[in-house]
Amino acid sequence: MSAAPAKTMAEKAAEYGLKADEYELIVRRLNREPLDVELGVFSVMWSEHCSYKSSKKHLVKFPTKGPKVICGPGENAGVIDIGDGQACIFKMESHNHPSFIEPYQGAATGVGGIMRDVFTMGARPIALLNALRFGDPSHPKTRRLVSGVVSGIGGYGNCVGVPTVAGETNFHRGYDGNILVNAMCVGLADADKIFYSAAPSPGLPVVYFGSKTGRDGIHGATMASQEFDDASDEKRPTVQVGDPFAEKLLIEATLELMASGAVAAIQDMGAAGLTSSSVEMAGKGGVGIELDLDAVPQREENMSAYEMMLSESQERMLAVLKPGREADGQRIFEKWGLDAATIGHTTDTGHMVLKHKGEIVCDVPLAPLFDDAPLYDRPWVAPAPQPRLAIGDVPTPGDLKAAVLKLMAAPDMASKRWLWEQYDRHVMADTLEDSATGADAGIVRVHGGRKALAVTSDVTPRYVLNDPYEGGKQAVAEAWRNLTAVGALPIAITDNLNFGNPERPEIMGQIVRAIEGMAEACRELDFPVVSGNVSLYNETNGAAIPPTPTVGGVGLIADYSHRADFSSLKTGDILVLIGATKGELGASMYLREIGGREDGAPPPVDLGLERRTGDLVRGLIQGGQLKTVHDLSDGGLAAALCEMCLASNVGADLRLEGEPWVTLFAEDQARYLVALNDPTPVLQAARAAGIPAAILGEAGGEAIRVEGGLDLPLAELRTAHEGWMPAFMGEPA
Repeated sequence: MSAAPAKTMAEKAAEYGLKADEYELIVRRLNREPLDVELGVFSVMWSEHCSYKSSKKHLVKFPTKGPKVICGPGENAGVIDIGDGQACIFKMESHNHPSFIEPYQGAATGVGGIMRDVFTMGARPIALLNALRFGDPSHPKTRRLVSGVVSGIGGYGNCVGVPTVAGETNFHRGYDGNILVNAMCVGLADADKIFYSAAPSPGLPVVYFGSKTGRDGIHGATMASQEFDDASDEKRPTVQVGDPFAEKLLIEATLELMASGAVAAIQDMGAAGLTSSSVEMAGKGGVGIELDLDAVPQREENMSAYEMMLSESQERMLAVLKPGREADGQRIFEKWGLDAATIGHTTDTGHMVLKHKGEIVCDVPLAPLFDDAPLYDRPWVAPAPQPRLAIGDVPTPGDLKAAVLKLMAAPDMASKRWLWEQYDRHVMADTLEDSATGADAGIVRVHGGRKALAVTSDVTPRYVLNDPYEGGKQAVAEAWRNLTAVGALPIAITDNLNFGNPERPEIMGQIVRAIEGMAEACRELDFPVVSGNVSLYNETNGAAIPPTPTVGGVGLIADYSHRADFSSLKTGDILVLIGATKGELGASMYLREIGGREDGAPPPVDLGLERRTGDLVRGLIQGGQLKTVHDLSDGGLAAALCEMCLASNVGADLRLEGEPWVTLFAEDQARYLVALNDPTPVLQAARAAGIPAAILGEAGGEAIRVEGGLDLPLAELRTAHEGWMPAFMGEPA
């Protein structure tokens, strides 16, 4: 039987995800055909995941500077000044494709990877968040994916010892073939001890440390830049395998190495592994790099140069050390039980040179790899606007009590206790609030004073689908509002832009308009973007996910004794709604869950009003006048009221103006539900600021009652709200 003919380099390029014209461009840049390793290096560095070739043209629309911004996009994570010589370092990234293929390891290594982005800049991780989107609960894969992803997040984060303090979990048939797992990490560092990735000069040693390199995760970045089909399960070998205990050792060794003064530049090995870390360090520094791959610590025998360069084995770092400091590094690595080796040095050639078994297997200029990848101005079509729905266009609830119960037991709105109880939310003993149990944002105190960081993750995909521009604005505004609702001053955001195939003009239109809406909100709210991630090609067999530009926000509380939650409602408190309700029901949770429809324009976002209202509420919290606050978002007043009463175990009696069901279910923006013993100061402050505020009723009793139509015992509401998730996962409530 004759052997199959050898593949040409052009055929290999297509297998690696490179288009024919991209391969031709590589040939022109090199003035020759690439060697096998060189082709692999180009394929990962020119992947969508690493190069942002479809989105970079539009990402420049984001505001990235501000008085508190120390480092914006372009490094491993964003850095903001939080005063007292301290900095907060944070970023969000996706691990969508790996988590769909192998949910436990995909989610676990997403957590590990995002922590490395933060501690590689000198920060100790102090908080984790996640934003999860799963398919329809009735889909045969959904329950297994939920179980695996949640176990992976908990298994990794809990073992490393970093609390998971906030996040969100949604279900929709649009994610049946492509779930989303977005992980965010927040860390603390000294503002004068931030570490960057640019190699400063030639002639410096390049040191590898951490776990050994294996064959797991090869071409992971390429896989993350491709859409799925029916054979997606065959991509399982491209998913990395994580070891949280190795990550813990790596954190401590990295921070000790930094404290020793030996580090000139440092980069974690994430997507594209040794390739991306070495290319980025040399490229940012304007130097060359030469590596001897025989020196790379290897977990498996007979690894090829190609495998070593493209492996995405976890828990690995690459550092450029100062001259003569190798022995200092080695002592630290031995102390923490890490594999380590000097594997090369920086040069003045501007090239990446790789040697293996005495031969040069790669010699390419860094410029086309680092900052000269092909960039596309892809054609796009603006999505057709959805009509605004008048109240008369929306079906009325036949039974108000049944409607509230159905809403609060719906998969998106039901309690996720089953899920978040698997996460350690209080390890490190600094978690003041977590968004799972009664606050709009997670709050973690900062040692050395009275301040705390507030963190949140937000987006409403159904809004973005129906109007990407307004939906993009709303994602940023809701993050800003959630931070404000706990008393924090919002400082900056990271983002995770999850979309389908950008080569389809209608998908590219979603991307462009969502970015433009987000950018406007960031400008108007002084909420710059300091880091982020773009995840495209999230679709299977041509069916794209709902556009999901997730926003991770960070804010500062100057004195954490002046903070708010929504679990402090007390009998006798007066409930006040701050903000105007006009009856926006398009794309609402009510319309979807009660009306069975997902049409209509989402609620418009008046950014000026959002800012004035938020500044008012925050000022009242910081002044000690408000302790119980909940922002209004999914499910409107009905959801906010139910969540506040359940978290506090106190009922409420309300009298609502107009149609009670409209007031309860509308999703108008820039609104807060607050409660306090004497509403006079709040009403006066709102009147002075020109912001509507109205008394709704009084807290007390064991039921939620609305005059003219609702009498809902808390016990019955709790059963419905708490029962869905355990029942879905097949466990007792």
